[in-house]
Parts: sequence; C-alpha cells; structure tokens
Amino acid sequence: SGTDEHGLKIQQAAAAAGTSPPELCERVSGLFRQALTQAAVSFTDFIRTSDPRHQRAVRHFWGALRDGGALYKGCYEGWYCTPEECFLPESQLADRRDAQGRPCKVSVETGHQVHWTKEENYMFRLSAFRDPLRNWLRDNPHAISPDPFYQCVLRWLEEDLPDLSVSRERSRLQWGIPVPSDSTQTIYVWVDALVNYLSVVGYPETHGEWWPAAHHVVGKDILKFHAVYWPALLMAAGLPPPERIFVHSHWTVRGQKMSKSLGNVIDPFACIGQYTLDGFRYFLLRQGVPERDCDYYDEKVVKLVNSELADALGGLLNRSTAFSINPSNIYPCFSESCFPKVLDYREAKGRASAEDYEFVASVASLPLQVASYFEGFQIYKALECIALCVRQTNSFFQRHRPWKLDRKDPAEQLWLDTIIHVTLECLRVYGTLLQPVIPHTADKLLSRLAVEPEERGLSSLTFLPRYNGKPCPFEGRQLGPDTGVLFHRLEKSGEHWIEAKKL
Repeated sequence: SGTDEHGLKIQQAAAAAGTSPPELCERVSGLFRQALTQAAVSFTDFIRTSDPRHQRAVRHFWGALRDGGALYKGCYEGWYCTPEECFLPESQLADRRDAQGRPCKVSVETGHQVHWTKEENYMFRLSAFRDPLRNWLRDNPHAISPDPFYQCVLRWLEEDLPDLSVSRERSRLQWGIPVPSDSTQTIYVWVDALVNYLSVVGYPETHGEWWPAAHHVVGKDILKFHAVYWPALLMAAGLPPPERIFVHSHWTVRGQKMSKSLGNVIDPFACIGQYTLDGFRYFLLRQGVPERDCDYYDEKVVKLVNSELADALGGLLNRSTAFSINPSNIYPCFSESCFPKVLDYREAKGRASAEDYEFVASVASLPLQVASYFEGFQIYKALECIALCVRQTNSFFQRHRPWKLDRKDPAEQLWLDTIIHVTLECLRVYGTLLQPVIPHTADKLLSRLAVEPEERGLSSLTFLPRYNGKPCPFEGRQLGPDTGVLFHRLEKSGEHWIEAKKL
C-alpha cells in the first residue's frame, strides 16, 4: 500500500493550505497509515512516491521508454481536469455554470471542472499498442476481472487510442519528478504513480522475483490508467503486464454517490467506533460485490452483523459451550457408533440422520471452497458460504436438542458428546476461515476452543477427522476460558457522516 503524492492538485492544495507539498504529504500520508493500522489492514510495504527508491525507479523506467523509441516531443492541447490529473475528450464533458454563474465545462463522471490547456510535452506512442493490448487480453481472458470490466477495456480498444501526454511543463508543475535530461519538464503524475508497482518489488534490479506475478487491486474509476495505459507503458519498457488486474466498484449511500456537496461521505473511524472493527470489516466484505456499486446505510449494517455474527455465530458458540450442556468444559469425544461413516446418506444407521450427513459434507467441502473464492477475490461469496454453514450448524444443534438428553444414560451421553464434538469442529473451521475478515472475533472464538496459534492455518485445516477414522488432536482437550459474549449485538443509532476532506 502507500500514497501517490505528486501532481498539480497536491501542489495547489498545499498552496491553499499555506504549507509546502512535502509537509502536506507527510501529514496526509501519516493519516492513511493510521487508518490502515486502525482498520487492522496489514501490508508488506508502505511506499510513497516521494521516496528516493521510487524516484530512482521512475527515472530508470523513463529511460527505458526513451531508449525504446516510445517517447517524442509534441504540442498537446485539450481539456485538463486537475483533480483527476488527466485530459478528457469532449465526449466525457458537459456544459455547466460555475459558482459565479459563468459557463464552464465539467467531467460527466465526476462533476469536476476542466480547463483548456495547451503546452509542449513528451508524448507516449500509445496508438502503436492497440494490437499488442488486444493480443494480450485475447491470450489472457482473466487478466482483468470481473468480466464486465474486461469487456469494457476491449470496447475501449475499439475506439480511438490517441498518443498520451506523459509530461507537464515544469514552470506549471514543480511538485513531481523532473524528466531526466530535460529540466523544463515534469513526469506526468500517472506515469510516476503506476511505476509504484515496480519500485516496491525492487525495480530495476530485483523485481524479477515478483514481476509479472503481481495482482493489482484497483477502483473502477481508474481502470483505463491500469488496464490500457499501464500495460502499454510496460510493453514499451520491455516488461510484461501484471498477471491480473482485479477491479472493484464503489459504495453508494442510500442510492446516491458519496460527494462533498451532498455531505454524505461516510467516516470509517466513526463506523469502527459504532459497529466495532470486526463488525464493520465483516459488513464491507460480506456486502461488497466487485461487479457493481453497493449501497450503504446504517440499518443494513446493524441487521446483517447482529444476524450473522452476534446471533448465528456467537449464539452457536454460547449454546455449545454452556456449562449446562458441557459441565466438564472439554472438547468431547466423537462416537463412530452414533455417527458411523456411510457411503449413502439414506442408509444412516446410527443416531445421525440423512440431513446430518449432508450438513457434515457441506462443512467438509467449505475450506477448499472458501480458499478458492479468496484466491479469486470473491470475498463476499466465501462469506456467503460460511454464513450458510453456520445456519446449518445451528439447525443441527437445534434439531437434536442436546439439552434434553439424559447424561445418566451411557448411550445418551455418547450421542450428547458427539453432537457437541461435531458443533465445536464446525466452529473451529469457521473461526479459522474467518481470521482474515474478523481477526479479533476469530481469535476469541479459536481461543475459547483451545486451538493453539500454530493450529490455525488454512493448509492444515481438517474437519471432523474422527468421522474418517483418524485421531482428533482436540478430543479431550480442556476448552479455553469463557470470555463471555463472542460478539455483542449492535444498537441502532443515528447516522454517522463527515464532510469529505479534500487532500
């Protein structure tokens, strides 16, 4: 992760705030680091475009473009959008009036005002890469996903692909990396920013260990930069495109786009305070569908988190570890006579029903299913599968009413222990799989089940080994201390907003 810090809008924002661009970037970059830390988002590296290692990589990349004949100097003019740091064609503009009532042109997509700009810049021969880009996409149908965004890029490559202005006059833009051997020009902020992906993996010396195996995760509003300009720039510099570009959509608020003028920008810090960190993370990952914009409102968060974390998951742990059900507070034994292994569920011979066998089979297949969805960045589908299995486990527990069984009867005791064993095994699987999503709650759950830190990996996750005649390392183990409610129910409250703060 990191921050892209150069460009005209940063230069202008610093001037308006009465500070220097480096000072502004130091402060704002710190806020982003703080936000990631508070949200329990880990990263292997936090890179800033003002870092010397990055600037060195950009200068080398520019040299590769120049030496490959991909750059030339030319006069460029057009409508420039400073907030978006790009020129926009007439087809993406609309006529409006500014705050003083004067006619002006704005970006259709964002509403930002554009200004006619004419200057001599270095140009990149983007037009020469239409066919190489098409071939790359044809040979790699999963290079851009989800598929609607792949199709969108293919359509763009059917349209005009004019050469790209890749520098700005230094007299107008000082806050950026100077063009090597031409101090009158500054490298275009997007060329600078995109090279981040290379500089963070050691370009130009050691990037080969990672490149091109990189997967980029980007917002749909910057798709053209990542899926057209960036692969073309890489090809021109003698490098392959990244292995995959995964694109996500946006969050709307009650059906409306978040905007400063509407005053409906959500404050993530307020949400973490209101819904807890795990609750907010769970909602965003459970409801965030990459292919389309998703709608946010407070009641939706409360309903989902209470239903799936507090009631279904937390309730299941509470019921299956209650003193009245499990007074010895141990991971009880599984009885093969109560739940014998069968090839055909309809031939169930023990106390378990055909429905129980189907439920156990669905939980057994869950780890691979979830791993596959995680690999495909379809987190919401993984959580959907887990939530379904949690509901099935609750049904299993409710169906057999272990609280009604007579402990004094040895046969009843065996079946009671088996019900609890199966339930705890299910909870162990859910806790393991949910660690990337709700780390604190998953840790609390696994600790209650006495699952040691080294026993929490996905690769070694086996469900109900006793059903398959193998030993279960948890059987007979003393459970961890009871730390109370797994996840407290959320209370509905007023909406939390902040005014959007522009960098």
